[in-house]
Amino acid sequence: MEKVVVFGSGGHSKVVIDIIEKSNEYSILGLIDSYRKKGSIVHGYKVLGDESKLIEYENQIHGGIVAIGDNFVRSEVVSAIIKKSPEFNFIIAIHPNSVIGNGVKIGVGTVIMPGTVINSESSIGKHCIINTKSSIDHDCQIGDFASIAPGVTMGGTVKVGNYSTVSLGANVSHKRIIGDHTVVGAGSTVITDIDSFVIAYGTPAKTIRKRSIGEKYL
Repeated sequence: MEKVVVFGSGGHSKVVIDIIEKSNEYSILGLIDSYRKKGSIVHGYKVLGDESKLIEYENQIHGGIVAIGDNFVRSEVVSAIIKKSPEFNFIIAIHPNSVIGNGVKIGVGTVIMPGTVINSESSIGKHCIINTKSSIDHDCQIGDFASIAPGVTMGGTVKVGNYSTVSLGANVSHKRIIGDHTVVGAGSTVITDIDSFVIAYGTPAKTIRKRSIGEKYL
């Protein structure tokens, strides 16, 4: 079984590790994390060091995945990895209890959590998080570094932009468009399009204020 590394050792990484273990496609060599002491054991795996140590393990691994919940921080780590190792192989982690329809495309570095349903001909971008028991109907398009939180329900032909987040339990009506770097609040109902660079919430969801690139939301 080919070996991989997991970047990050926080709460989100526990779920990603569980998915990799249950999918039985790869074995985990260890964790890469600049905030943990090298050699310490986290979630049952040894911390190998920070991103600068990656080159030491390149001949031992098939690739890896960035297990960081914040979309923008995840993108920064991905950029740092590519800078040190331009040909690094980012894997896809799909829980065996998810349902993936015909013709679905999933970008590298993306995590698909348990209980998720992604219906036919939808497209999921690179380095996304499609979280537990979320439902994405047919022909949806999810941009790169986006995250769909637990319990989200989307109608068909929805578009979610790059770096955007649809939060816990939100519902998005058929054919709606959510822009880039936007956060839709928990429990919201989206029945009209939502612009880029905003925070929107409520039922129906309305824009509350502008949002900056990289602004914290978790």
